[in-house]
Amino acid sequence: MSTAAAPRGASPVRRLLPWVGTEWKRLSLAVFLGAMAIGCGVGLLAVSAWLISRASLRPPILELEVAIVAVRAFGIGKGVFRYAERLTSHDAAFRALSRLRLAVYDRLAVVAPAGVPAYRRGDLLERLVRDVDATQDLPLRVIVPYAAGGLVALASVVLAFFILPIAGLVLLVSLLLAATVVPWITSRAAAEAERATAPERGRLNGDVLTLLDGVGDLTMSGAAQTWLDRLAADDERIGRLAARSARASGLAQGLGILLSGGAVVVMLLVAIPAVRSGALVGENLAVLALLPLATYEAVVAMPTAALALGRVRGSAQRVVEVLDAVDPVPDPAAPVAAPQGVVGVRIDGLSAAWPGGDEVLRGLSLEVGAGERIGIVGPSGVGKSTLLAVLAGFLPYRGSVRLGGVELHDMTGSDGRSLVGWCPQLPHVFDTSVVENVRLARPGATDEDVRAVLDAVGLGPWLDASPLGMDMPVGDHGALVSAGQRQRLGVARVLLGGHPVVLLDEPTEHLDEATADAVADELLRALAGRTVLWVAHRPHGLEQLDRVVRLA
Repeated sequence: MSTAAAPRGASPVRRLLPWVGTEWKRLSLAVFLGAMAIGCGVGLLAVSAWLISRASLRPPILELEVAIVAVRAFGIGKGVFRYAERLTSHDAAFRALSRLRLAVYDRLAVVAPAGVPAYRRGDLLERLVRDVDATQDLPLRVIVPYAAGGLVALASVVLAFFILPIAGLVLLVSLLLAATVVPWITSRAAAEAERATAPERGRLNGDVLTLLDGVGDLTMSGAAQTWLDRLAADDERIGRLAARSARASGLAQGLGILLSGGAVVVMLLVAIPAVRSGALVGENLAVLALLPLATYEAVVAMPTAALALGRVRGSAQRVVEVLDAVDPVPDPAAPVAAPQGVVGVRIDGLSAAWPGGDEVLRGLSLEVGAGERIGIVGPSGVGKSTLLAVLAGFLPYRGSVRLGGVELHDMTGSDGRSLVGWCPQLPHVFDTSVVENVRLARPGATDEDVRAVLDAVGLGPWLDASPLGMDMPVGDHGALVSAGQRQRLGVARVLLGGHPVVLLDEPTEHLDEATADAVADELLRALAGRTVLWVAHRPHGLEQLDRVVRLA
């Protein structure tokens, strides 16, 4: 389902509303069910107060039957409606959350890696996981509580006004203060802490991953303690922010209780004279006295909702930054259709640089025939990986890059990615099965299609030796497979994707000599008939290529 985005200039929370709005039917039902649950609580206390007061006068039992049944109905209904509201609201929130998460992933698939250079890996992970998850508070802890509580509060004021007009006014003023002034005070008290918490968590995650990735080097250099102290400082800052939010939450609860108790006192002050004057039936005195306490449930969640809205604002800002990340290689206004079949590559006067850096490639010219397999070698920093990034559509460029005679930036990004498949030095594998890791390249592929490409890269005997076959898990970060098997899985993805142009970025770099020779032979055999650009520092496989180009 497509979701129309709010304009870029809108506030971060408003930018999230289109995803929440797709579930407006379920959210409306959740608001109704929540209002019914709170209303049953109000009705239970009000009817119970009337029943006890009336029963003290010893009327005929038939006069109390309706109230007795109502007490039972309200008591049962409160639990049933609350359970139904929780199911419905969470269902709506999770559906909206899944759409938003897909939108973030879709955006990252287009702009990464060149479009997100400023984000540390831990910070980007925080945005993808915790910040996106935090946006579910918008429907769950802001929209539904405010809407349901507002409906019940209005109905309670009408009931109090019907019993005694001045009592309705007292209840209206107390509820307005509890629903507006108290949330405003608490949100102001915690606003800065709520806004700062999400960035601080992102900084903490980035520092943790940096420490974990470089723990060996940091320990050897004696810098590990410095990083541990930095993590402790990060954690202390987050703790102080959490304490400020907790104090604001406690302030909200205290003010709410004060308003509720004050409303009871004022209600008694106006109701008792009304009973003495005969303007109010005596049994209804108890109803009016307890009505502020009962209705308090309708507004008790509003200060908490204000705090939740502050958290949503902070997380939404970070999510919107990803959604608004500028595409380094935008699609053309009038795209040209991608060429068909095996295509060649022609590069003329190519210059390119990574964002914020100097040009690495300057005036490069190169021609690769359709189906030709070439090696690209040269010292580190000469631009080999930058060249592959340009061909993969990751970087903007000056000059000309043609695939099958069609300029790369004249095609859409999806067409370019369908032509060019890239296999990095260390392909990422997910903690799932072999078949699912390969099927990422073409989700609709059958098990037979996946097995065919796995056989093509030489993994057939390994799979046959396992009782699980292609369902064998690869483990977290590929812990259960060797470096050579991981490299073969990466090439199997490229094969399954059907890309006519294949980019291999040092595919034997992390392998021992014997494994590197075997992997090189299998990769080149599997890629027969495709245009291949093989970037390498090591000689394995280069002698089997059509030619080798040296960059200087």
